[in-house]
Amino acid sequence: MTDVLSKRPATGSPEHGGSRPASGRRSFRLPRWNIPAGFASLIWLLIVGVPLYALLTSTLRTRDDYLDSGALSVPADPTLDNYRKVFESDFLTYLTNTAIVTVATAAIVVVLAVTIGYTVVRTRSRMSNRIFQVFLLGLAIPAQAVIIPVYLIITKMHLYDSLLAIILPTAAFTLPVSVVILAGTMRDIDEEMYESMALDGANSLRILRQLVVPLSRSGISTVIVYASLQAWNNFLFPLILTQSPETRVLTLGLYDFVGQFRVDIPALLAAVVLSIVPIFVVYLFARRQLVSGLMGVGGK
Repeated sequence: MTDVLSKRPATGSPEHGGSRPASGRRSFRLPRWNIPAGFASLIWLLIVGVPLYALLTSTLRTRDDYLDSGALSVPADPTLDNYRKVFESDFLTYLTNTAIVTVATAAIVVVLAVTIGYTVVRTRSRMSNRIFQVFLLGLAIPAQAVIIPVYLIITKMHLYDSLLAIILPTAAFTLPVSVVILAGTMRDIDEEMYESMALDGANSLRILRQLVVPLSRSGISTVIVYASLQAWNNFLFPLILTQSPETRVLTLGLYDFVGQFRVDIPALLAAVVLSIVPIFVVYLFARRQLVSGLMGVGGK
């Protein structure tokens, strides 16, 4: 009887629901402070926050107040007259032209990049490899180096001083990066999926529509955001290939607030803020797809 009692586990053991000994309790430690990372984050916050503060507060002051007090001072008498000046100008016309250029450029780039990327990935021939190498070569050619040939081509096509004169070159110079992104996205799709649809009798168009496009949504979103940014912020092509106020876009429309002998800086910054808002909204809704597509995990 004594041996049996001596072998019986203690009532305080975990098997009998007893409490754990003090030595077995978990100890909760406070996280250590990463001072260098916190200091670097503070510096980065200042680098980003101070210009934004100066940009937003400058739009709420008059021109004389801006010149007297400086950009970093708090507005003594905030006003929205600068935004009124922007809307009284041709800002809405410039905004409409920029939106047309952006949507058209993004649409052209997406359609061409999807089809070219699919051809490069699924076609095992020298021709497809040559085509892909040509697009890779386009990454090394800046627009400034070929602006004169582009100007001559646009003039010969009788497209000078039109929105197409901006759309076509912008789409052409955006296409190489877009093809590289979508080709990488489509290579992530399992080969068995392609083969199973081919065995079911699906042609190339059906495979592209029902398999490739749905599984490449993050890559396509990346291309849309990238093409939209390139078209929205483009300055060189509108400057060289357009002339009349009817075809002017936002990047050129900001010159309306720059005179020969004076610059209305608060009104100019108000126009900058209003021009940022639409493209910022697009980026806000597509930022996750943009990061996912750039990381090359669009098909998984």
